[in-house]
Amino acid sequence: MRGTPAENGFTFPPEWFPHQATWISWPRPEGISFPGRYQEAREDIAELIRVLVTREEVHLNVPNENYELIVRAFLMARRIPMRRVFFHHIPTNEAWARDHGPAFVLRTRRGKTEAAIVDWGFNAWGGKYPPWDADDNVPTRIARELRLPVFYPGIVMEGGAVDFNGAGTVLTTTSCLLNKNRNPHLRQGHGGQAGAKKRLEKYLCDYYGQKHVLWLGEGIEGDDTDGHIDDLARFLDARTIAIGIETNQRDPNYAILQKARRAIDKFRDQDGRPFNVVELPMPKPLSIEGQRVPATYLNFYFVNGALLVPTFGQKARDAKAIAVLQGAVGRRKVIGVNCRALIWGLGAIHCLTQQQPEF
Repeated sequence: MRGTPAENGFTFPPEWFPHQATWISWPRPEGISFPGRYQEAREDIAELIRVLVTREEVHLNVPNENYELIVRAFLMARRIPMRRVFFHHIPTNEAWARDHGPAFVLRTRRGKTEAAIVDWGFNAWGGKYPPWDADDNVPTRIARELRLPVFYPGIVMEGGAVDFNGAGTVLTTTSCLLNKNRNPHLRQGHGGQAGAKKRLEKYLCDYYGQKHVLWLGEGIEGDDTDGHIDDLARFLDARTIAIGIETNQRDPNYAILQKARRAIDKFRDQDGRPFNVVELPMPKPLSIEGQRVPATYLNFYFVNGALLVPTFGQKARDAKAIAVLQGAVGRRKVIGVNCRALIWGLGAIHCLTQQQPEF
């Protein structure tokens, strides 16, 4: 499709917009995401799917028919209802559909909702984990199967790096989007980093159909994405931002989150209004095989009628995070989903999923 989504009347809906489906790319045993713990990680994914299918369709990317048979048998052995599970023979390098999956944008014409897909470039979080060619092809492969038009911005952008309030504001971080390992050519024009920032804001507005960009600084400890927003701060509705708060002053996240909290106090939305702020506890520091992993309750995921929140086997903190979020999202049910094995891949529920809105 010619032009940009914004020029064609498309916008990226907020995550709480009604879903048709959730897309997940099934991990491969030989992939790099879950070394030595693939079996445990797929159990977490199965439990996530068990919750998802009660509320919407689940579309699974697998490499081929043989993988489909294996994954189907695995899910059926765990008595997961399969009526809403659909398989697509779309190979991927890794499991993180939030970052390599399609960005669905919508517009309304003549009373009908129409969809398109934005296929951002993907380079495995700044070239860290080659190869990434299969992941980079996923949005266009899905667009072909769904017979949807595609927009190609021509720059690298990951879904976990941006969050949306549904009213025209996008939230992101400088540590990720302005990192030289993503789009170095954007830094070569006039204005240095400030110029690159303005050019990125134009891409966000043009290709996500937004009006206003808010920037936080760096991400949390253990995050190998250079600071994705979906581990740091998220919208709960058009006027509310949730952020993690670390109480241990010796933890590296303490200063990072305090700085972000102060910045949010100064933020204004697309209409010049301040935000309500919801503070979530952080899990106790979690390390696996000596490596700090980015455990956070901010990696939640909106689904139809519910909010799915990662839990980490920390009974008191898990319960507090769920209670705080339940108080913030009203009638939407907040459901904890175990991610103790999934977090070994340095991601949780939001990282693993990509929503397909109703159209």
